[in-house]
Amino acid sequence: MASKRKSKQFVEDSDSDEFLDDEPKKPAAKKAKAADKSSASGGNDFFELSAKRRVSINEFRGKLMVDIREFYEADGETKPGRKGISLSLDQWEKLKNLIPKIDEQLAGRK
Repeated sequence: MASKRKSKQFVEDSDSDEFLDDEPKKPAAKKAKAADKSSASGGNDFFELSAKRRVSINEFRGKLMVDIREFYEADGETKPGRKGISLSLDQWEKLKNLIPKIDEQLAGRK
């Protein structure tokens, strides 16, 4: 009889091969409409990219991570979805440094 395995999420890049499973998150408060920076009911600040996408800073296994994630509504609460990425601080710095090059590429394709 074949055993069934649960799939896990792997984060791979050229610098590290870290294994991350979804961190349980506290339910977030309903979105704030007027501010760029909001606070969830657990006190964690987040930055709203759109009605269903947020950026937040979380700690996972003792390391700070920049989390970019989609959220959904269920039972009157906004909850984190599975779609998203958690970047280590090194990965976040690399992404920030790549933004001018990305913008240049985008401008060339418009």
